[in-house]
Amino acid sequence: MTVYEDLMWRGLIQEISSPDLIERLNNGGMTFYIGTDPTADSMHIGHYSSFLISKRLARAGHHPLLLVGGATGLIGDPKPTAERPIISKEEVEKNIKGLTAQAKKIFGFEVVNNWDWTKDVNICDFLRDYGKYFNINYMLAKDHVKSRMEVGITFAEFSYMLLQAMDFYYLYKNYNCELQVAGSDQWGNITSGIELIRKKLDKEAYGMVMPLVVDSNGVKFGKTEGNALWLDEEKTSSYELYQYLINLEDSMIIDYLKKLTFLSKEEIEEIEKKNNEHPEERLAHKALAREIICDLHGEDSYKEAVKISESLFSGDIKNFTEKEIEDAFKGLDPFTITEDMNIVDLLVNNGVCSSKREAREFIGNGSISFNGEKISDLEMVVSKDKCLHSKYVILRRGKKRYYIGVYS
Repeated sequence: MTVYEDLMWRGLIQEISSPDLIERLNNGGMTFYIGTDPTADSMHIGHYSSFLISKRLARAGHHPLLLVGGATGLIGDPKPTAERPIISKEEVEKNIKGLTAQAKKIFGFEVVNNWDWTKDVNICDFLRDYGKYFNINYMLAKDHVKSRMEVGITFAEFSYMLLQAMDFYYLYKNYNCELQVAGSDQWGNITSGIELIRKKLDKEAYGMVMPLVVDSNGVKFGKTEGNALWLDEEKTSSYELYQYLINLEDSMIIDYLKKLTFLSKEEIEEIEKKNNEHPEERLAHKALAREIICDLHGEDSYKEAVKISESLFSGDIKNFTEKEIEDAFKGLDPFTITEDMNIVDLLVNNGVCSSKREAREFIGNGSISFNGEKISDLEMVVSKDKCLHSKYVILRRGKKRYYIGVYS
């Protein structure tokens, strides 16, 4: 299977600017770029689904450039419905440092910053050298501009495509970068750069866009109740990422395996076959989690995530390290224990049970676990020496409901 055929099979090509690109992709040797604006100091899982293309093309003999938009990040790519909030220069600089370090660590490729070639361009030179090559009607026809015409678009946002076109022109001229790769929402910006290169240099450049990775309802991959799943393990632990991936909807899981892993066609088809025979084992979900977490954080982090998940399911948490406790219960609001307390009072005072009668019933029928052990003693006193690491109280009611307390 050629590179192009593999990308098509995986559903990673939505549009290319020229059929000539197919042979160029298959032959290797092209310099290409993919970029992101520094809206945060870490990429999130949605970025991963796009940036993974850089590894695929690198394995096929192409040279990737990862662009961090220190200049474009000050303006903001037009959103479909509203203007992006302006980020301070100080925050942009901080985010650039974080993204640059992360991109080098995860993807290992050369990182460039468009602030380096934009900062010394004055407004008159910008309009003469770039603005004169863009017809207003051409710009108004772009989808990301048309979608904003009813609610309005500022001149700053309107100019964003010129800045991105200037990036492509600069990288073509100085890095022999012939291809820009991005998500499908960037098609208008990419073709603007191709046109600028053609008009100023009389050369052909190429563009390729991927469909956005979404769920069955069209929601972008990685959007979970408004919270981003960060690639930075300090922001989103491997366990949190594991839980997100292992609970993805069944109907989309094979599509995600194609787009988000390096597993071969044969391997994915074998996983699909076994998954269809035994869907309750969630083999495809586990394979996806393994491939992504090992790629991002390493095998040790993946194994730790599996251990936490399996221990929580079984209730065997008494051997958790402090870090594993913090990762496992990150989403829970801990209650505070300031003095030794009877277990019944502890359960009622912290909302585990609604009354002392209910607490006694739950304890009596073995439904309450304390730090991984079922309890039956109604007179048990919770003290610091009974806490995990002399600090944590972890209560489990039934099979799934956990509560965490901190003895202070």
